[in-house]
Amino acid sequence: MKIIADENMSAVQECFAPYGTVETLAGRDMHAASVAEADILLVRSVTRVDAQLLAGSRVKFVGSATIGTDHIDINYLQQKGIHFAHAPGCNAEAVVQYVLSVFCTLEPQWRAKKVGIVGCGNVGGRLWRRLSALGVACQVYDPFLSATACDSLTNLEAVLDADIICLHTPLTLGGKFPSHHLIDQRILEEFIRPGALLINAGRGGVIDNAALLTHLQAGADLNVALDVWEGEPAINLALLQQVKLATPHIAGYSLEGRLRGTQMVRDAMCCQFDLGVPKAAVSSLAVGGAAQRTELGGRILLAADETADRAVLASYSVGDDDQNMRAVLAGSGVGTESHGQLFDGLRKNYAQRREFSHYRVGGPGQRACHKELEILGFKTG
Repeated sequence: MKIIADENMSAVQECFAPYGTVETLAGRDMHAASVAEADILLVRSVTRVDAQLLAGSRVKFVGSATIGTDHIDINYLQQKGIHFAHAPGCNAEAVVQYVLSVFCTLEPQWRAKKVGIVGCGNVGGRLWRRLSALGVACQVYDPFLSATACDSLTNLEAVLDADIICLHTPLTLGGKFPSHHLIDQRILEEFIRPGALLINAGRGGVIDNAALLTHLQAGADLNVALDVWEGEPAINLALLQQVKLATPHIAGYSLEGRLRGTQMVRDAMCCQFDLGVPKAAVSSLAVGGAAQRTELGGRILLAADETADRAVLASYSVGDDDQNMRAVLAGSGVGTESHGQLFDGLRKNYAQRREFSHYRVGGPGQRACHKELEILGFKTG
């Protein structure tokens, strides 16, 4: 089989080479001619998969190493009998880590705040369970869930009145509850309380970015952390200057999450074509070589006066990614095309990041907060 894959899929050669010839391409450079002879197409969210890409090709399986599917024309694939698989939940733990790092950076008293979560699927649900276990007051809006699935469910207005608002919805344009521009000018002006923290680590189009920019430029008392943006990769640089924390769509970019995504797609392919049990778990593949963040053998030591927040930020400091993005993108005179390329470059060359479970926390400080550390997902002792 001929396999065409996004060059940024982790361990794609190691995982798929046993099943065919693997050729990698930049995701934004995939077009009809380049995939026409492929049997298997492996993508990420930057590639739009539809009739324009696949018409006349021999592709019979599309795999996307992503949680979301808004870049996939699923109806077209079904009509053409092309099998599809993606990786729901693969990077949910990484996104929760990202959100908690934002909490610790922008709202040090987050445990005493009311948190509103919009979307209670793989990511939002995990965040809700984690925060609830820590005793944090949460309210959740998800019109697709029943009260039996989440005992914190309420209406959207109540969630938007929280001190911290976290957006974790897919991007949908139709249906009874479309999420596109869910946060628009009216919501920003009428429902979100002054001094609130708004975090979007879901899909950029859930917030009307133009309305948000106007709101912030008018002096609104709103703290914003954005990992996802409308118009990626050519994001609005004026909005970048207005938000408190800005990152280049990397909330889910942990090593573990990226490997899980590759493994889930590979396993689905093997199942679909009866290729037998995969030859190796992705976690067992060699992944060395990338620079690692603030760690020494996965060990974090807390001094007697340090809390679990120190461990969160030692495992991942969102402020570092914010500073790096601003340094790369915020220069004057950067054109739309070039700053889009720089945005993609930040993602492609992103430093290796590990999830909480990779780290063991020790030192005098861990004894006072060991239960909280374990709820967060760290090892202790």
